Amino acid sequence: MKIQAVSQTLANVEADAVVVIGFESGALAEVDLATGGWAAEVRESGEFGGKLLDLVVLHRPQGLKAKRLVLAGGGDAAKFGPTQLRKLTGAIVRKLKAQSVKSVTLLLEGEAATAEMAQASTEGALISNWEATIHKSDKTGIHFLESFTIASATDFSAAVIKGAILGEAQNFTRDLVNEPGNLLTPMVMAAKAQAMAAASGLECEVLDRERMTQLGMGSLLGVSQGSLEPPALIVVRYKPENPTSTDHLALVGKGVTFDTGGVSIKPADGMEKMKYDMAGGAAVLGAMQAIAKLKPGVAVTAFVPAVENMCSHNAQRPGDIVTSMSGKTIEVLNTDAEGRLILVDAIEYARQQGVTHMVDAATLTGAVVVALGHVHIGAFTNDDAMLGRVMKSAKAQGEKMWHMPLDDEYKDYLKSPFADLGNIGGRWGGSCTAAYFIKEFTGGTPWVHLDIAGTAWLDETAPHMPKGPTGICVRTFVDLALNW
Repeated sequence: MKIQAVSQTLANVEADAVVVIGFESGALAEVDLATGGWAAEVRESGEFGGKLLDLVVLHRPQGLKAKRLVLAGGGDAAKFGPTQLRKLTGAIVRKLKAQSVKSVTLLLEGEAATAEMAQASTEGALISNWEATIHKSDKTGIHFLESFTIASATDFSAAVIKGAILGEAQNFTRDLVNEPGNLLTPMVMAAKAQAMAAASGLECEVLDRERMTQLGMGSLLGVSQGSLEPPALIVVRYKPENPTSTDHLALVGKGVTFDTGGVSIKPADGMEKMKYDMAGGAAVLGAMQAIAKLKPGVAVTAFVPAVENMCSHNAQRPGDIVTSMSGKTIEVLNTDAEGRLILVDAIEYARQQGVTHMVDAATLTGAVVVALGHVHIGAFTNDDAMLGRVMKSAKAQGEKMWHMPLDDEYKDYLKSPFADLGNIGGRWGGSCTAAYFIKEFTGGTPWVHLDIAGTAWLDETAPHMPKGPTGICVRTFVDLALNW
């Protein structure tokens, strides 16, 4: 999609549709002047109340060069910010492209005319233009916007470029998550990471089974042993040309390309969705693509343990004891609690690579969905200052997170009479005990764990986004690096 910023007024815009934002209160004098009072008329009729995501279309507006004039509701003007505009732009694009509209211009005026708003609307346009239709042979009725323009008195070209980089990175993540398990195996995921790194000027290393065996990654390898598909630990490195910090940030992402649950098999209902169990790994790879272009001053390395968790004669059994790279032993009480097993070896490897701060993202537990639904990411930490940095970036990017507890009492749930730790803690506090399990392998390095099981996939189409992968955490990770 062509994206640009221009200096134009409402009357001069030439596009299939020109969009003006209206709020719950306040007149639309310019629109009324251009259309002979149409805006006031649709307000009085109740057709347009200005609520967030309200959309009204006027075809062939007299006095305008655009073929359509769209009034888009921004809700309460006092609460309208980049998060709301990103969502609103998405709803605009999805409505109009479904009507075969090819070019849209959004007017940013008044308090909405800021670089942050221009960036957010660009992201929203790209994210909403994405469709999970790559594997459909018949693409009849599937429409895409070809051009999105931001018109304002101020030049927002730089903001639009940044927004395009972030939107494209988020869509790269969604493309990965959308791939089914037969087409995206661990080694295919590694190949895609290598291709992205080569195109972005990043270093990429892939550790194979032999190398991981030499390093003693028994926890990760135990998960992969039931699959014919070999595992991979994907490492992508960004090194700033002009560093502004001596810190080294690690982004760790769970990369289970398909999860049957292993011997502790999942129910059949909904198992097809388990292709998304590598959404955390995809998010850190997408973030690295954007980081390479936006060039923060801090070193950032992504670590993605990629495995397939399958049932076979060789699969890991409940009761097996494995030795992690850190030397700690783990009793595998449930083979479907596999994400934490691969993450801890990746985290230990990251620590040995000299990282100073870590964030991991993982579709880790159903328990976090029970606790927070599909609204918030569950955020856990061993360092409140580190969590503060992540939460600040998340808030700026409109990705909701909720600070979850990680008290020492949760360790009691993980006791094993046969090994240093069990990999599950029983029925209660499942997301907390899972996070505490990972914490035991961080060695005191400042760390944040993000459980994205409820937010990495959209079960139903929303006004601003289609059903499928969301690309959650990409923008937060990039913001974190840029503002380090």
